[in-house]
Amino acid sequence: MTVNDSPAERPTGIDAAAAPRTQDEPAPPGENGEGSERGCLIARLTELQRSMGRFFARDRSMPLLASTLTMQQLKVVMFLSFAGSTSGQELARHLGVGLATVTGIVDRVVAQGLAARHEDPHDRRVRRVELTEAGRRLTSEIIEAGTGGYTRLLRRLDTETLRTMETVMRKIEDAMREMHAEDAEPS
Repeated sequence: MTVNDSPAERPTGIDAAAAPRTQDEPAPPGENGEGSERGCLIARLTELQRSMGRFFARDRSMPLLASTLTMQQLKVVMFLSFAGSTSGQELARHLGVGLATVTGIVDRVVAQGLAARHEDPHDRRVRRVELTEAGRRLTSEIIEAGTGGYTRLLRRLDTETLRTMETVMRKIEDAMREMHAEDAEPS
């Protein structure tokens, strides 16, 4: 069964022989409106996700609240955690700011001991920036924050519900991969 094949959405009558609609095809008029079962389910799931976000916000925000980083410094640190070693030019492009601005931001992140500069082994004119051990610890804390509360919550659920959640989460993960691949395709 695909995402669009719930019993309420299967065509009946003359349309039953038609090929099923793919996820990317627009829904027929009225099908994705507020009154449709699918639209209502999406709205309820979105609200449940918001509720969970609020529930876990405190745990997730603790490392951020304890940090003295500005938003731009935090962006640099988080980008470095995903990109690894990078040049100032790459950082400037990613942040949408000039190289001089990035230099000042990186100076302050380096002064806090969260990143270090080094010479690019392939081009001695280029200075690369990467996280220090302290920077990796901080980003790990930020990324992993809230996991403890989530695990405690999951432990309250019965095994069958956990199995069902795993199945659903894997489908969501597959959909995310598809979206990521579509977003990465050149226009």
